[in-house]
Amino acid sequence: MNAPDAYAACLRQAHAHYENFPVASRLLPRRLRGPVAAIYVFARRADDHADEGTRPAAERLAALDAMEATLGDTLAGHAPADDPLWPALGDAVARFGLPEHELRALLVAFRQDVTQSRYDSFEDVLAYCEHSANPVGRLLLHLAGAASGPNLAAADAVCTGLQLINFLQDLHQDFVARDRLYIPRRDLARHGVTEAVLATGAAPPPVRALLAEQVERAAWWLYQGHGLPRALRGRLRLEIRLIIRGGWRIVEHLRAQKPGEPFARPRLDAADRRWIARGLLPGPTLPRRVTPPAEPVPRG
Repeated sequence: MNAPDAYAACLRQAHAHYENFPVASRLLPRRLRGPVAAIYVFARRADDHADEGTRPAAERLAALDAMEATLGDTLAGHAPADDPLWPALGDAVARFGLPEHELRALLVAFRQDVTQSRYDSFEDVLAYCEHSANPVGRLLLHLAGAASGPNLAAADAVCTGLQLINFLQDLHQDFVARDRLYIPRRDLARHGVTEAVLATGAAPPPVRALLAEQVERAAWWLYQGHGLPRALRGRLRLEIRLIIRGGWRIVEHLRAQKPGEPFARPRLDAADRRWIARGLLPGPTLPRRVTPPAEPVPRG
């Protein structure tokens, strides 16, 4: 399969999957849409392998190992022709000089999803985000030729924030359906919340305080990277502005959830999308009234 056809197939797959955040939207320069879709499909497929809960862990790990082997073949110039992901990804890596270790880092995170279901500290969660989320932002900056040190640091903050937001909006699916919890054990203990209480879906004051802390932490990380669009040019700047605003809108939904609905998953409606779209207009990426929490959690 040639690269244009492979990119087109990846775009169709990316757009067929519902996400609260835009994926390879028309705002992106045309030359970047296909490569971004290929990276998304790669990550989505690996995520699906990790999350196939009815399969034994050994089979899920074997599927991820097979993906890494195929990635190696692709980077060596031997992409399977019958699967559009690999010709598209191989072309993107070769054309844009993408660092292959960032793609492999994603597979590290998905293996971790199979083998680890609890995290003792927030530092442990951050280490997971270094593999599960941050490589995506770094790859996008490499695609755009904008992978400077400050830009990479800002992108890491945005991607970590978005990952933390995703943990909260998928809390029921991850914790109840998959027995996977990304809220650190130390945080539960500090608030006096047991897993058994959290699993009920009830929201007594300690649970509300615990979840509010998680939301504000996610908001802080996202806010730390909100200046990234100013360092970018053209349509990519607009795309990143909308992604950040979309993440912030979900934060606002999480803040506004009713006390008895800790497992409700926010979904963005037309009014939300109009608010996000106002990011196309001149002005700050996030509202001027937004400030970080008084005691942000540092990295490390």
